[in-house]
Amino acid sequence: NGCQIVKRNYTVRGGEIDIIAENEKYIIFVEVKTRTAGHSVEKYGRGAAAVNSTKKEHFLFAVKSYMRAFVSEKKPRIDVIEITLENFEGCVATKISHYPNAFGSSR
Repeated sequence: NGCQIVKRNYTVRGGEIDIIAENEKYIIFVEVKTRTAGHSVEKYGRGAAAVNSTKKEHFLFAVKSYMRAFVSEKKPRIDVIEITLENFEGCVATKISHYPNAFGSSR
């Protein structure tokens, strides 16, 4: 959707960012959550629901660390991508949902 991936799996002590991407206006920090349809979703809930307050805190820590290390004039935005697989072995995505600005304002 017009974004270029800058980094994948950016890790700092205390947090991780799955994808860092950019477009003309934003530097986008993405948390990706995957579930398998059926049992996994029934047992653990939707992937996006796993982004609880503790996960958000760790994610924001990693975002702030990245922003200190790699200064950018672009506005930061935090997105969540939720992937539901038909089955884990086949890794066939049955649904991909994208939630832009999932944490609200991040600056």
